[in-house]
Amino acid sequence: MVLLLLLTAGALLGADSNWPQWRGPTQHGSAPAAKNLPMKWSETEGLLWKTKMPSWSAATPVIWGDTIYVTTAEAGFASATYETRNLRRAGEPTNDKIFLLALRRKDGSEKWRVTIDNGNQLWRKQNSASPSPITDGQHIWTTTGHARIACYTAAGKEVWKRDLVADYGEIGINHGYASSPLLDGDRLYINVIHGFTTAKPSYILALDKKTGKTLWRHERPAPAQKESKDSYSTPQMAMVQGKKQLIITGGDVVTGHEPATGVELWRLGGFNPGANPANRTIASAVVVGDIIVWGASRGRPFLALRAGGKGDMTGKNEIWTNNLGPDVPTPASDGKYLYVLNDKGIINCLEIATGKVVYEGQRVELGTYSSSPLLADGKLYCTNEEGVTTVVQAGPEFKILGVNRVEGYTLASPVAVDGQLFVRTGEALYAIGKP
Repeated sequence: MVLLLLLTAGALLGADSNWPQWRGPTQHGSAPAAKNLPMKWSETEGLLWKTKMPSWSAATPVIWGDTIYVTTAEAGFASATYETRNLRRAGEPTNDKIFLLALRRKDGSEKWRVTIDNGNQLWRKQNSASPSPITDGQHIWTTTGHARIACYTAAGKEVWKRDLVADYGEIGINHGYASSPLLDGDRLYINVIHGFTTAKPSYILALDKKTGKTLWRHERPAPAQKESKDSYSTPQMAMVQGKKQLIITGGDVVTGHEPATGVELWRLGGFNPGANPANRTIASAVVVGDIIVWGASRGRPFLALRAGGKGDMTGKNEIWTNNLGPDVPTPASDGKYLYVLNDKGIINCLEIATGKVVYEGQRVELGTYSSSPLLADGKLYCTNEEGVTTVVQAGPEFKILGVNRVEGYTLASPVAVDGQLFVRTGEALYAIGKP
């Protein structure tokens, strides 16, 4: 039943030809309708095209029909090597602009570009182009590391723009703001869960997607201390007894909210039992029906809980717990299995409903993994920071189907549409598969 719900949701979003936002048409890192995806490619084999990017970014491309949308910084110091970037002071601004590019899916050529912000800032693996864009086919919404939100038409014309810092005060996250919003219906849901470098309160926000007008803003206190206050995650939506609930993660707690008002309905803690002050949230939650799977930081503990209830539900709604969670990559799921890839290239597979370990400790190609895995066409695609993608057989048996390498420092997650795979490195965007 859960899988049917996922497939239905994907169909409504146009899963057959679109990847509309950060974790795809199902919000679980999966593309249910993608078929005949490639297992073998390189710089000289299996590529449809390769388009140079102005600069590196962790932002994942989004795709609608024959157009790909991707955010990027301007070429400048932001295009330096990772080692050189680490010598810069955290948050140091550059003169770089931040762009939204529209590319033709058939050949990677540029249709148009618009400047969505200025003064790109650097934070180790992060820059001001890190948040992924969103599209519904008619409009594209962008967010930058300065917490500036904007809406553009499919032709690149600006519709509206908002500056959350100007409206609601500074944002104090250690490595810069990087959360991607959630588009659901006519609303954009945005979380600003922070506090490491500011005393300003955390909050969640709903904007009218057509006008950018604030529909509601709700402050969200949390018990976390120091860097544990910071969250880079994206909001999710759960279904509880046939009604939607907005799910927010960070600050050592997960909370459920009424989508129409933002009012907090319940919360559950227990994600930082040792009160670690550096327990920041990077990976987003995986929400399947009313099951929420999340681990606040470094995968310990990794909890599944049932959405719903009233007030403090800590210890009441937990379904299962273990220490097999990720730190940076967000897991992928088909509604039955949960595929957890950690930063060191270790995969654990669990039954999402029970927490039963299907397999654990299976290694893919050596390296550091910051991008999230893609589940599509019976395969799991795992890309490390060196641009190496390991293709793993989906299902209860772990089997490596292929290991493929392209050039460039890679933070963005791979995406799939139809029979094509798209991999974005710091230097280029690759289209892989059949025309």
